[in-house]
Amino acid sequence: MGFYSVLTMAQRWVSERVERGETVIDATAGGGVDTLMLAQLVGAKGTVLAFDIQREALDKTARRLASFEDQSKLGQVKLICDSHANMRSYIEQPVAIAAIMFNLGYFPGGDESIITQSDSTLQALEQALSLLRPGGIITCTLYPGHDGGDREANLVEQWASELPNELAHCVLYRQPQRPHAPYLIGIERKAQRS
Repeated sequence: MGFYSVLTMAQRWVSERVERGETVIDATAGGGVDTLMLAQLVGAKGTVLAFDIQREALDKTARRLASFEDQSKLGQVKLICDSHANMRSYIEQPVAIAAIMFNLGYFPGGDESIITQSDSTLQALEQALSLLRPGGIITCTLYPGHDGGDREANLVEQWASELPNELAHCVLYRQPQRPHAPYLIGIERKAQRS
């Protein structure tokens, strides 16, 4: 038995922490794989906010959701055509978010010249951490193998490594002998001390 792929591991980490009825975010909807998983995870009383800057990606996500056989098992999904850097403006306070998934890079099958940008990704990660409930998780799948992906991966990894230990636990899931392969960073918000 081999190791889990980075995408499968991200979903496992999220599924271990999210409860039915919670609110979660897919910060980069793409083809909707994570959006659908999150909608099933939170169940009918939960909410998923799915962001993408490309209408084509959100249309594919909508088709994936619509083809799910039992719609009554899915949470309410809001598809938002906007940058993940603006996620805070779509959150109704005082909702605490249970999980936020980032799958950076480009939309496979779409315009691969449109890639996530380091500046907006770092803004989104800062917002994500501030929105996360104690015990909640951020997963960030990074792709250093495409043009611009290595810079973004390095900056995200640096950002995570500088988070105060009393605020969050960070882990790295990576194949060290394949430096250009996708890898995963997980950030778990620590419980607040009284």
